[in-house]
Amino acid sequence: MRAVLDYCTGGTERQLAAGTIIVAEGGTSGHLYVLIQGRLEVLKGEMVVATVTEPGAVLGEMSVLLGQPHTATVRACSDAIVYEFEDAASFLEKEPGVALLIAKMLAQRLNVANTYLADLKRQYSDHGTHLAMVGEVLQSMINLPPLEVSPGSDRQSDPRM
Repeated sequence: MRAVLDYCTGGTERQLAAGTIIVAEGGTSGHLYVLIQGRLEVLKGEMVVATVTEPGAVLGEMSVLLGQPHTATVRACSDAIVYEFEDAASFLEKEPGVALLIAKMLAQRLNVANTYLADLKRQYSDHGTHLAMVGEVLQSMINLPPLEVSPGSDRQSDPRM
């Protein structure tokens, strides 16, 4: 994701002390963050689910893209530097290259999750336990209802022109 750093000229560089919460689970900010340096941890509740160290890693993208509250907390576990984009939706509209990089990253995450769930399904399908319902989880991921999209009217002018 280092390629994202090439697009960060419009962001505000923020210095973060260890322990600083950047994104709060359940909150809404509309902000997008790109790691420049340091170490961040992603928490669901009190459980650390990931550690982020790669420069160019993007944080807050799911909330921005889905228009929903943040799904996790992100906290600096060392001093860190990030770029912050306060109006992330506008930034992504102006920089479709970043949106494409984020789409690729999200597709990779989904592929890993699907592969993992399929492996769990294979391993536990005959156990009759709660793990046997992994197939239902996979099916529900495939059949999610489409999000409501409002592309605008053909009569509206394109703001990029």
